[in-house]
Amino acid sequence: MTDVPETSQTRMARLILALRSQGVTDPRVLEAIERTPRELFTPDLFKERAFEDSALPIACGQTISQPFIVGLMTQALTLGPRDRVLEIGTGSGYQTAILSRLARLVYTVERYRTLMKEAEERFKTLNLVNVITRFGDGGEGWAEQAPFDRILVTAAAPEEPKKLLTQLKPNGVLVAPIGKGPVQSLRRYAGDGQGGFKVELLGDVRFVPLLDGVAREL
Repeated sequence: MTDVPETSQTRMARLILALRSQGVTDPRVLEAIERTPRELFTPDLFKERAFEDSALPIACGQTISQPFIVGLMTQALTLGPRDRVLEIGTGSGYQTAILSRLARLVYTVERYRTLMKEAEERFKTLNLVNVITRFGDGGEGWAEQAPFDRILVTAAAPEEPKKLLTQLKPNGVLVAPIGKGPVQSLRRYAGDGQGGFKVELLGDVRFVPLLDGVAREL
């Protein structure tokens, strides 16, 4: 008796069940993940692993995040359909695509021009017309478009990202990994409406560092 190859739908269903069992329970977030073909954002060498709940390498020494972490961070943003979101670190564009299905507009900044161009092509393929890209220093944010309802940082800031917090609305939410070591603390900053923030620790994570400036052409 020969084994029947699993379909993409079966693999995705198993991934969604795994995410739900780990605490990603927001139905809108799960639907956005289910509607976003991760294999489109995965290098050819790793396409067979696209439905694994694990981080995978991409160009420029970066990674496409583990689906659980993508789901956890997206859920922590508590996105509404009218929200304007700033994403720091476009990478493959996978996280961006999921945000675009939940928010009104997504502004995303990437320091590697190669990654930016590849992500833009994927957005076109998926007809994601509410994503605005920028090649630049993510640590500086996007002051011209501030304030934002939500900010998501997909690289580890060495300390509290004060400049990004100033670009958040008074009742906004920022989610970011914070720390200088190989393991960082995932934190959720929720504005209190009066200039302060309630900080919630969401667990330990591993992200590439948030670097200053833009990268030279690779």
